[in-house]
Amino acid sequence: MSDSLHEPWLRGIAFNPAAPSDVLIRLLDQAAGEVGLLMCKGRDLPDAVIDAALRHPAWRIRGALAGNRYVDPARLAPLATDPSGLVRARLAGNPYPRPRWVRPLPDDILVTLLTAQDGGEDGKLTANEIIGELESSQQIPLSFYRSMADREHPELRIRATWRWQSLTPAQRAGLLDDPDPAVREAAQDRSWELDPERVEAKLPSIGSRSKGFVLGRCALSPALVEQCFADDTVHPLTWNPHIPATTVARLARHPEAKVREMVAARPDLGPDLLPELREDPDENVRMRARLHPFPRTWAEYCAINRVIGHGPDCTCPITDPSPAPSPDWFAACAASEEPVLRRVAASWPGLPAALVGTLAQDDDEEVRIRLACLHPLAPPHLLLDVYVTRPAHRPHLLTLPAFPRTGTTHLIGHPDPEVRALAAADPILPEPPVEDPDESVCRAAATNPSLTPEALESHLADPRTAEGAAANPSLPVPRMHALLNRSLNEAATPPTAGRRRETTPT
Repeated sequence: MSDSLHEPWLRGIAFNPAAPSDVLIRLLDQAAGEVGLLMCKGRDLPDAVIDAALRHPAWRIRGALAGNRYVDPARLAPLATDPSGLVRARLAGNPYPRPRWVRPLPDDILVTLLTAQDGGEDGKLTANEIIGELESSQQIPLSFYRSMADREHPELRIRATWRWQSLTPAQRAGLLDDPDPAVREAAQDRSWELDPERVEAKLPSIGSRSKGFVLGRCALSPALVEQCFADDTVHPLTWNPHIPATTVARLARHPEAKVREMVAARPDLGPDLLPELREDPDENVRMRARLHPFPRTWAEYCAINRVIGHGPDCTCPITDPSPAPSPDWFAACAASEEPVLRRVAASWPGLPAALVGTLAQDDDEEVRIRLACLHPLAPPHLLLDVYVTRPAHRPHLLTLPAFPRTGTTHLIGHPDPEVRALAAADPILPEPPVEDPDESVCRAAATNPSLTPEALESHLADPRTAEGAAANPSLPVPRMHALLNRSLNEAATPPTAGRRRETTPT
């Protein structure tokens, strides 16, 4: 067998679902090169392998583990105090490639990272740079931000003030009267968001990128509202929850359709304006106006906004809605005649099984796609249908526990090689297509556990199928070790002078 097969063997064994811990731990050796890193960040790992990676002397191995989206994040807690700031930053940042499901980090890891006094012994990063990675990763749930106001550590209470409007009135009052002067100062500094006069005074000094936040989220003075109309910068006002009813009415009659559309979905829209907007000349305005009867809440408004306009190939990060509308509201959306509301219902992972079954047969494709991607009870046949018809969602669908790994043999002749590759690995396939014109299909076929031991040996010697054969769960463990012996030992042993002379042209 050629030395050129060493790397495919290593890659295959690294992702072999039947490889035991002692096999996988050998891939943490320096001689395995990049394969050990790929394994540490790219698959679920047994506890013994996690422990070995946590103790590994190479920061790149620990850093790869820190970005693993398959391992329970609680197992990664030691990395929050890793000597290397680069490892801490990998834990604080999102795994790569970034998964659609944004998995919150456990509270103890969040507390450790947010209260760290330094960025690690290697001095590569500061504590604030690591916190910046954490805050941009969306791994801090809103519930944790709210809990920070009541935490013992003053640094956490200071950070709670940064989400001032997400706090309850009692929490805001408590922070303004906190026993720690630094917390009181931070609370006083952030309380400007709900003080119209302070907002007006502060706006000129705020950068242009932040002005949209101020106009869309903060309490505005009448003079500032008038300035927005004069400057034609009213778009952020359409979602500002603090503007008065008179401003809402003005926006509802604005000459620009997009402004009227956003106002038509507001929960505080006056009932006298609703009939007018339902007869608006713009279809999008009419659609927004008829989406839901009164009364409506801001949580429902946000849930609808997260769905409208995203399209069937949307791969935006998935986070838990907070605050979330009530289960009854989602159930009502599932029964609505409006496709947009059924898409909203399909996006909620708490929807009951009976409604999931109904939406799985919905006439609207986006309803079915959202259900497949976002609901844990979506039927496997729906996940497979979306996989075949919507390539944009394939990476995400393959991570879902309910995604079917059998019953795909009818797809073996599909024109898309990615679909054929899925079918090629189906264990009930009588003859895996190891001679397919596409190399990825050949590789997938070689992973099929239905292959005989003799066939596996043949495929291990073929560059097109070597990686797949090494990843085959039917490969005996002693054979895995033998392949590792050959690949790792020869990679670790430099060529001798004699061998170099033998291969030098005369």
